[in-house]
Amino acid sequence: MAGMSERSRNLPRRSCLSVPGSSEKMLAKAPGLGADMVFLDLEDAVSPLEKESARDRVVRAINEQDWGETVLCVRVNAWDTKWTYRDVIHVVENASERLDELMLPKVQSAAEVQALDMLLTQIEQTTGRQSRIGIEAQIETARGLINVEEICAASDRLETIIFGPADFAASTEMPVLTGGVQIPEYPGDHFHYVFSKILMAGRANGLQVIDGPYLKIRELDALRDYAMRTRILGYDGKWALHPDQVKVINEVFTPTQEQFDRAFDILEAYEKATVEERKGAVMFGDEMIDEASRKMAIKFVSRGERAGMTRSAS
Repeated sequence: MAGMSERSRNLPRRSCLSVPGSSEKMLAKAPGLGADMVFLDLEDAVSPLEKESARDRVVRAINEQDWGETVLCVRVNAWDTKWTYRDVIHVVENASERLDELMLPKVQSAAEVQALDMLLTQIEQTTGRQSRIGIEAQIETARGLINVEEICAASDRLETIIFGPADFAASTEMPVLTGGVQIPEYPGDHFHYVFSKILMAGRANGLQVIDGPYLKIRELDALRDYAMRTRILGYDGKWALHPDQVKVINEVFTPTQEQFDRAFDILEAYEKATVEERKGAVMFGDEMIDEASRKMAIKFVSRGERAGMTRSAS
């Protein structure tokens, strides 16, 4: 797709750290916490009385702090509030080119993404901004999930799709008071269908797919356990609400060194088989590998390399 925002689209998003846009203290600490992606929040983490002053704080944080290679995003308010258009105009007109993306919460339809896309296009044309702003879209309602396939295809600015468990549980009237944690009474994962549907829609449209927050921030073992569910399905990363969660999430969403090395070994064995021996399938240890094995191995290698891994010396 022509003109996509190139810098951040393929950068890692194992850990996506939420930072309240109204907190000077947290904004100042955010760049040094080791998260792959940071989003400065104007939405749920900011009280209605602080919404407007938070815009300036967020712009200053973008322009004055050293964000390194971090993917840098601002979450604006949802289109069903009065704040969205000013969030977008104020932040994008005043933030430097270092701002990579905006996140749109509670997306209900493709039209909401297209509305943000058109507004961004006008701002970029007016300000002469060189790099395009990407969009991250959150699925947090029953209607959003029903429309997720159209939403993921709505704009070439889209870089990720994200699941928001707490709002979603409220939208579907699940009898839970904490979002995004295990529910012992349910035999299985109560969000399995939701995770899968969002993943398919995201992957079909070339997007990264991100799981939302784990609200019990002190329970790191339980976080690791729950994060493995989306990691195994194929998600790219998960939100972090606290610095302690960042480290755990980075580990979960990074291949182990053993997996990374084995993927390289599979690629070499398959290359040798197809080129030197002209075979389409070959034994690798005790398993048969073929073209599908190569595709799986490439995903491990690219994910590991994105996380900065290198192959062990053989």
